[in-house]
Amino acid sequence: EVQLQASGGGLVQAGGSLRLSCVASGLSFDEYAIGWFRQAPGKEREGVSCIRSDDGNTYHVDSVKGRFTISRDNAKNTVYLQMNNLNPEETAVYYCAAVPSILTAVVPTTPSQYYYWGRGTQVTVSS
Repeated sequence: EVQLQASGGGLVQAGGSLRLSCVASGLSFDEYAIGWFRQAPGKEREGVSCIRSDDGNTYHVDSVKGRFTISRDNAKNTVYLQMNNLNPEETAVYYCAAVPSILTAVVPTTPSQYYYWGRGTQVTVSS
């Protein structure tokens, strides 16, 4: 039984910040890559930030580089996404997902590469 629980979403004003958390259970956390994805109304789900477990390599979609930071605390089975200077266009449901790092040669960035998904957390950015 694998569970991924995303939390930390909410309502913020443009320019504000949020810190999302993804707590995993039922898997060997330090063997899995973790990705954050978001899906806004009328848009496809996109990879936002991802992190591997073995080499620690990270990925950020161009639109969030310099503003978002992904990190992991293996002792707490948790991955964080620090989001700064949020824009209204980034209003979406944010999901975390997991895939064994051994199955990927580079940091996985697309939804089809991930095996396990959690329930999303709503992020709303007002203008």
